[in-house]
Amino acid sequence: MGNSVRTIPESIAAVDLGSNSFHMLIARTKGGEPIVIDRLREMVQLASGLDKMGRLTLPIKQKAIGCLRRFGQRLRHTPSTAVRAVGTNTLRAAENAGEFLTDAEEALGHSIETISGIEEARLIFLGVTQTLPEPRIRRLVIDIGGGSTELIVGKGITPQDMESLYMGCITFSQVYFPDGRLTTDNWRRAELAALQELEPIRERFLRFNWQEVVGASGTIRAVYDLVINYGWDDSGITAPSLRKLRDLILKAGRVDRLKLSGLNPARQSTIAAGIVILLALFDTLSIESMRRSDGALREGLLYDLLGRIRETDVRARSVSALTDRASVDQTQADRVQFTALALLGQVTEDWNLNDHDAHQFLSWAAQLHEIGLDIAHSHHHRHGEYIVTHADLLGFSLPEQQLLATLVRSHRRKFPSSTFSDIPFRWAKVAERLAILLRLAVVLHRSRSPLALPPLRLEALKKHLKLRFPSGWLDEHPLTRADLTTETTYLKAAGYHLSFK
Repeated sequence: MGNSVRTIPESIAAVDLGSNSFHMLIARTKGGEPIVIDRLREMVQLASGLDKMGRLTLPIKQKAIGCLRRFGQRLRHTPSTAVRAVGTNTLRAAENAGEFLTDAEEALGHSIETISGIEEARLIFLGVTQTLPEPRIRRLVIDIGGGSTELIVGKGITPQDMESLYMGCITFSQVYFPDGRLTTDNWRRAELAALQELEPIRERFLRFNWQEVVGASGTIRAVYDLVINYGWDDSGITAPSLRKLRDLILKAGRVDRLKLSGLNPARQSTIAAGIVILLALFDTLSIESMRRSDGALREGLLYDLLGRIRETDVRARSVSALTDRASVDQTQADRVQFTALALLGQVTEDWNLNDHDAHQFLSWAAQLHEIGLDIAHSHHHRHGEYIVTHADLLGFSLPEQQLLATLVRSHRRKFPSSTFSDIPFRWAKVAERLAILLRLAVVLHRSRSPLALPPLRLEALKKHLKLRFPSGWLDEHPLTRADLTTETTYLKAAGYHLSFK
């Protein structure tokens, strides 16, 4: 949403804080398309730094921050609107992720968002399909990361089903090959665990008649190169070639004795787990062969960032789909949205709400504010918060989804000031102010009348608001006056003073 298309910057950047490697792409935009001009990659292996309490250890944090400082030097003069940086499985799991992200953002010089497994899958599929020929065919795309494995099936650039599974080459290496021993027993245990993880999604994915299977991760590209180097198959990865690699690995007996032709030494400790997972995927989904793709999450981030700039934002489609599923009263949602944005326009400068995203999130919150009515009228603002928090909203990072859920929660009844402290710091004050604008719009349209509101004037100075109506209008609308009086009480408890006349 938004009133105008933003100017496309000359260059954009994507940063992927993966569980295995950190990647950065910088692209020049030409004809509205990204042309990659620089790539940086470091194998940080973030997932290996989780201790028994699920916390990132100091050595791995220092290694990651050092990498991000190097990335940040390259991005020092790049505007924040032209950079998107995301964290994946390990940052979803780490107990001290928030503490780490504070230091990580300072090192990179840009904000970093943690994304859900489903959002990760969507971006992977976008990155793969935008960088392959034959764009209209149906594909199964697989990405094996350090902490998770994503599966996506779709036609063209549209995903039709997606899944993110809790198995990755680092986590499996730690659990099943912790001491570096490569035995038949360890291999069987790892393979059984992978098969169990895949069992619930087997029938769901097999119903799609895909025309090819594509692997997108560094692990899969490493396996592909091994197959080519050994001359086993020149068309891609096959089950027989994977079994030959398995036999070579088991023959070595230990990770430090592995001598696989063409394997990057940095992948030596995790390649066995990667092949275990691949074999389980081939077996479960009856895969005959898999081609490799150079496109992945970071390419998907570039295309998604361009989409946001062009106002073809997938987040807007996600909000629309959710309102459709919940049978939201669209007429009322549009009324509230129109008034909320009109109020925003009047206080934009005074409240420092110039950020383009402020307009978007207020619009989306207005569209979704009554979504909880699909469950029950009583406490529907709380039901709405739950729905928005737990829905698969494609395009949204986890902090963005939390922000949207908080705005929905805050649109009526007691103003939950303490809730805003849970939102990322850069959004906290903005979110509180957007919530107040949404609340005022909801109050003004409580009657659900089709009649337009009169011209209103809102002034805001820090925590003082003045709402002005045409002379005599409130006398003709005593219920609105009563509702605003109640609202002054709610806002006063949150430290805001509202006056109206």
